[in-house]
Amino acid sequence: MIASDNGIELTANIVLKWAQDHSVQWHYIAPGWPMQNGYVERFNGRMRDELLKETVFPSMAQARAVVSAWKNDYNTIRSHSALGYQTPAAHAATFKAIRPGSPSIPDSDLGPVAHPTTKGLTFPEALLSVG
Repeated sequence: MIASDNGIELTANIVLKWAQDHSVQWHYIAPGWPMQNGYVERFNGRMRDELLKETVFPSMAQARAVVSAWKNDYNTIRSHSALGYQTPAAHAATFKAIRPGSPSIPDSDLGPVAHPTTKGLTFPEALLSVG
């Protein structure tokens, strides 16, 4: 399942068709409720404030290089208080890979990563709302 806001880039018919073709559920957060997708909203704000508002990109190649360097810093150099002052890469390394169907962990015990909210649109409602 993908949870997103109702921005035009994520309500396009082509995106919804891709989700339908790949059996991906799409869930929209309720308008005016960015905390329903707080992690993404916080990241987007940080990237906008630290990178996009501060940089002029004269070319696509330069934009790719600057964004790549920022992403590397964000994920491998900068510690995050929400992760116990670890970098995201170091924090991710502490988790074991879990394969569905593993004999030690039945599929029924994995459960969803995130639970949908009761506010917002479900995938079929979204398809109907955008035509």
